[in-house]
Amino acid sequence: MTTITRVETIRSRADGSWLFVKIHTNQPGLFGLGSASDPFRCSVIEEAVKTVAPLLIGRDASRIEDIWQSVYTCCYWRNDSVFSTAQSGIDQALWDLKGKEAGLPIYQLLGGKCRTAVQAYAHASGDSLAQLGDDVARYLEEGYHVVRCQLGAYGGGGFLEGAFDDDTYLEKIPQMFEYLRNRFGLGPKLTHDVHEHLMPQNAVRLSKLLEPYRLYLLEDVLPPEQLPWYRQIRQHCTTPQAVGELFTNPNEFVPLISERLIDFVRLRVSKAGGITNCRKVATLCEWFGVRTAWQEGADNDPVNQMASVHLDLASSSFGVQEENHFEEAELAVFEGVARLEGGYLYANEAPGLGIHLDEKAARSLLDPQLAKRSYFIAEDRRRDGEILRP
Repeated sequence: MTTITRVETIRSRADGSWLFVKIHTNQPGLFGLGSASDPFRCSVIEEAVKTVAPLLIGRDASRIEDIWQSVYTCCYWRNDSVFSTAQSGIDQALWDLKGKEAGLPIYQLLGGKCRTAVQAYAHASGDSLAQLGDDVARYLEEGYHVVRCQLGAYGGGGFLEGAFDDDTYLEKIPQMFEYLRNRFGLGPKLTHDVHEHLMPQNAVRLSKLLEPYRLYLLEDVLPPEQLPWYRQIRQHCTTPQAVGELFTNPNEFVPLISERLIDFVRLRVSKAGGITNCRKVATLCEWFGVRTAWQEGADNDPVNQMASVHLDLASSSFGVQEENHFEEAELAVFEGVARLEGGYLYANEAPGLGIHLDEKAARSLLDPQLAKRSYFIAEDRRRDGEILRP
């Protein structure tokens, strides 16, 4: 029997936002690697992993589901983002370990491939319509079929003198898509991320206003606190809705899927319980005609990206995968990262996640001074000073 003997954490990236969980076993050289990265509370999550580690020591490493349930309930209170991230890192590491022991890639353990490659979407932006259009053209030339379009940063097009204004946003974003469709036609699949900046009734309005431009998906038009408004959106238009990157509670997305109120689930695998939980979500999506679009984001790491890709390859409910870009120095500490070619991601055939981390090189990326700093998400406000919830 392969048992867990030690749980190790590895911090990386200059700002210390990458956290990897390494689970050691009683079998020489056999270990698993998972992602528990976070750009804001990485040191807290690292401590959470260390706190739960004694629960794992001596356990049968093959019992992934049993360990998931044990970790999920071990602290009584649950579904907070910190502990869910710690749990996700542990879960990914156990799947990586199981794949290595079996000599198979994780997608094989999940039932085998449904596709040979994973369609990814690019992130185009520009401070003007022309700049944005040129960026979209660049990605289309690279082979992408799906491109996210933003006027500058999140909420771009909606700011007046540094403050966000709903009406301005409702005017500028339809104009943005009118420009893009006139320039590129209806062929490219275009998306947009609202990042939950709008008041709920204006989220309904924007979805309706964008209907003629046939978006591939509209992302996070509502914050988690206002999810019932998706019923109003569904009643008024057919603009495809994507949501979920802030979800950590498995119960949050069940009514959205089962009532067919959304079209894409945007969970981050390393925030939503790991491979164990996300494969269940993918199966639920299949029954109700909803697709997956696992969230990545610039703060994520190649280990979590590989976990997403393995889920994508083995799931018939897959829709599209958010792509991520890493610095050359960051990629140099990994072997076996997902290969991006022509807008598609390809996994290798190595066992487990198929990715190897040079621990010494990974730790050398860490800048101790940057890692000590506190980081917070950008604080956007309305014209009266009210904070916008991302």
